[in-house]
Amino acid sequence: MTDEIRLAAPIIGPEEIEAVERVLRSGMLAQGPEVRAFEAEFAAVAGGGHAIAVNSGTSALLLGLLAMGVDAGHEVIVPSFTFAATANAVVLAGGSPVFVDINPATFCIDPTAIEAAITERTRAIIPVHLYGHPADMTAISAIAKEHNLLVLEDAAQAHLAAIDGRPVGSFGDVAAFSFYPTKNMTTGEGGMVMTRNETIASRVRLLRNQGMEQRYRNEIAGYNMRMTDIQAAIGRVQLKSLPNWTSQRKRNARVLDGGLVGVEIPHVQARCTHVYHQYTVRVPGGERDRLVEGVREQGIGCDVYYPVPVHRLPAFGLDLDLPETDRAAREVLSLPVHPGLTERQLERIATSVNAIVESAE
Repeated sequence: MTDEIRLAAPIIGPEEIEAVERVLRSGMLAQGPEVRAFEAEFAAVAGGGHAIAVNSGTSALLLGLLAMGVDAGHEVIVPSFTFAATANAVVLAGGSPVFVDINPATFCIDPTAIEAAITERTRAIIPVHLYGHPADMTAISAIAKEHNLLVLEDAAQAHLAAIDGRPVGSFGDVAAFSFYPTKNMTTGEGGMVMTRNETIASRVRLLRNQGMEQRYRNEIAGYNMRMTDIQAAIGRVQLKSLPNWTSQRKRNARVLDGGLVGVEIPHVQARCTHVYHQYTVRVPGGERDRLVEGVREQGIGCDVYYPVPVHRLPAFGLDLDLPETDRAAREVLSLPVHPGLTERQLERIATSVNAIVESAE
């Protein structure tokens, strides 16, 4: 039987295990010195500012919105072609997500669509750096400035992605990162809020820790959304490997770019650094689902991110005219690109995809 090629393969080695053992032996398991060190180290590679570690990427989005002042009566413009957490966080903050269409080349939010969706109730914009490709932060930042709007970058899939060498997460008022196991680096579960705004940073720190700056001196009603020292210790090790893993993802993407035929390979905008959280192709002509089935039969992991636009999910149930979002949901397919792939596996992926596509012609 042919060995399975996994779509995602988190890398956990002896250094991560040793880091966890170190924390367990220390007796300090909750938020403590490892979290503080991880925050400082992550901020240094993510463009500076304040880094506040939390228990998930969704928590990072929610606390970022709350700290920015989003609440009932506010609208937040979001892409519908994303994971549901982007819109869920807006609802949980008390706001209303306003779904708009995407740029078909990058799969990221369309700045023109943002402009058309602004009303007197609009408070913020959440651009998603989908699949690891940066959204057009130059245009989005200009729109936000013109209309006095806040920007929260959803960088859950975009660690080390950049525009003109400037890391994503450093353009908006706030950014949210995720460290879920399938992300480009992991802490098991976890997230990070990034901001240069001292007031927002202080608010996030209060909100993640029951509203306490000092123990038993609860200043506001808050949550328990802390990251543990165990998670942070894993993150510190992973962060050291992230540049090398990112280079490997980009190299693997180049190999697939050169080997695949019959599908539309990922587009990379000029001046942008794509970090390939997912290597996502388009399969036009209604053949996507057939290709998914065929690739899986060959023992190659693949998946569709995302088969149902968020606005059409039962939680929202909206009938909107977002043609590029709907087309992407019909055509996209993500193939393995992770750092653990061998040359032979990359060749097998391309050969299998090409054969299935050719058989349909």
